[in-house]
Amino acid sequence: MANRRMFSKNITETDIFLDMPMSTQCLYFHLNMSADDDGFIGNAKTIKRMVGASDDDFKLLMAKEFIIPFESGVVVIKDWKIHNYIRSDRYNSTVYTKEKKQLKQNENGQYELGMTSGIPTVDTGKDRLGKDRLGKDRKDTMSGKPDGVSIPYQVIISYLNEKAGKKFKVVTKHKDLIKARWNEGQRLEDFQTVIDNMSANWKGVTFSNGTSAEKYLQPSTLFGSKFEEYRNQTPDNKPTKPKNELDWV
Repeated sequence: MANRRMFSKNITETDIFLDMPMSTQCLYFHLNMSADDDGFIGNAKTIKRMVGASDDDFKLLMAKEFIIPFESGVVVIKDWKIHNYIRSDRYNSTVYTKEKKQLKQNENGQYELGMTSGIPTVDTGKDRLGKDRLGKDRKDTMSGKPDGVSIPYQVIISYLNEKAGKKFKVVTKHKDLIKARWNEGQRLEDFQTVIDNMSANWKGVTFSNGTSAEKYLQPSTLFGSKFEEYRNQTPDNKPTKPKNELDWV
């Protein structure tokens, strides 16, 4: 099991999270830190006692749907895959397979109760948790194709917002671009790579006509026809002399 955990501000800085008592927030963080690489916790009540949280704290996390409980006593962090992206060489599948089979993953990357044909798993190569690379010819359920994998639109847009300091929303035109690339075989890690590369390359750069390159850190540019080119760029590949934007973007 990986020893490090990440937290997304898109979850922990929402009003619904911050309105909870500090003891409830503390319990949530400790549960995340103790979860396995799929977000499952088998000793949640023990952790609750260890950190001095109350039954009400635990019940509030369930009521606000930050955790999903099972009859077995196991709980899972609903937003686990929004928080965490784990390298496959450090990933260990959960032992709570019975509970995992009761979940599906929605288009926002969240766990939901409900039987499904299968939750996206980690490829044995370089892929991160939440990415499903089962072949370049596979399509997504949003396109009506038999695949069983939901496109993580919200996760991708949230990642872009965090990296680029933007506030894009998941609207139809952005979903269409993401869906088009997804149907070409691109997956979550590919989108993250493009965002990482171009954030490093375009931040702080001004073109010869005075235009800031950062304005192109948006879905319409990053997820368009040059997606594959951006994915293969070297991060922080800034030119010594800013070029004309039409030649560079």
